[in-house]
Amino acid sequence: MRAELEFDSFYAASRPRLLQQLTIVTLDREQAADALQEAYIRAWQRWEQLVQYDDPESWVRTVAYRRCVSYWRRMATARRAASDVAVPEAVDAVATADVVAVRQALASLSSEHRAVLVLHELCDLSVEEIARQLRIPRGTVKSRLARGRTALADLLTDPPLPASGFGTSDVLVQTSGPRGASTRLVGPEEGSRDDERP
Repeated sequence: MRAELEFDSFYAASRPRLLQQLTIVTLDREQAADALQEAYIRAWQRWEQLVQYDDPESWVRTVAYRRCVSYWRRMATARRAASDVAVPEAVDAVATADVVAVRQALASLSSEHRAVLVLHELCDLSVEEIARQLRIPRGTVKSRLARGRTALADLLTDPPLPASGFGTSDVLVQTSGPRGASTRLVGPEEGSRDDERP
């Protein structure tokens, strides 16, 4: 009975956080929930051992993430196509424009870059912990973090205005007169002067 109460408490405290993290990584709340449920089933089956770990939540996150990776591999094999992952419609009830922009930017990253960014920035895991959980070298984690951050920053930066040399209120005017056709730039301070420049 005590084990059940401990597990129930662990489940209630960790599930919302893990579901949010996995939803951001997978971009699919339903898939994240399924993978997480499977991970909790496995956790309950090993609860006597798992309860003695320093961080049982990390174990559940790792199992759920690996389940998602297995799913992605099966889908890739079945479709032989690029990912058709859509941004979920309901991750949170209300999202600000910044939150929406970050989610869209994360969605455009590869799953490998997105996973290390979420684990590092949202889950606050160290490079070593991420390497252990994802079973990849530390250097790969560092590289994916750096490239993921750069790509995310590029996606979240407003594009610069085109460098045309024209002011925002300048107008290009084409006229024809006794000397032939000409084109000139008319700025706001010029008004509608009629002096032509060939």
